[in-house]
Amino acid sequence: APIDHLRTVMEDQDPRAPRRRAEYPSEKRRATVQRIAGAHLASMDGTMADALGRSNRQRLVWLSLLAMPLLFPVALPGMASVVGAFCLLIAFGLCIGQPVPLPRWLARREIDGRARALLQRMFGRVVGIVASLGRPRLLPLSDRPARLLNASMLSIAGLSMMTPIPIISFDNVLPALAIVLICWGLRLRDGLMLLAGYLVTLAAVASVLLLWWGGAAAAAELLSLVGLASGR
Repeated sequence: APIDHLRTVMEDQDPRAPRRRAEYPSEKRRATVQRIAGAHLASMDGTMADALGRSNRQRLVWLSLLAMPLLFPVALPGMASVVGAFCLLIAFGLCIGQPVPLPRWLARREIDGRARALLQRMFGRVVGIVASLGRPRLLPLSDRPARLLNASMLSIAGLSMMTPIPIISFDNVLPALAIVLICWGLRLRDGLMLLAGYLVTLAAVASVLLLWWGGAAAAAELLSLVGLASGR
């Protein structure tokens, strides 16, 4: 045992010795993110009211977890509406500085089993990406004076997700990505991640407007063709 202790001390003092794995900043960040997200993921059984925390910081993590399945073009009926409504509630809570009670219809809603299974499958991958990218920087963007800006961007992303787009199955990807970036940017105080979330939010709004414009143009063209056919 004394020999092992002496070897450890010599390795710590030798600048050429490789750093132990736990000392790497990326490993520390990964462990922190995994601990934060894992604690929330373990409480996904039951209703939304049972699972949610009592602070905006806890709810931001929950919102990011619930938005993750929507990053993929899969059919999850009603999931976008729930995430969008929850997003608006959290945004309002950020504005007033305290969490907002959930409405009864949302508090009683159970988390979809398919979404829970998808979350569990992609949990490790997302945690690895967030841990490798997220770190405290550009701190003024996550400070209290920027609370209104962050809440506004989060609410815009939620509204973009709740806007119904007929037929298109991947219309929730950009709003979901914006929500994940903004939530983890606030949770980890990463201003660069917040900036990325702002840009993705604007892209989500542009895509919704473009899809609605394209749908309206297609509908008008179809009506004109039907009118010509009936006129003949």
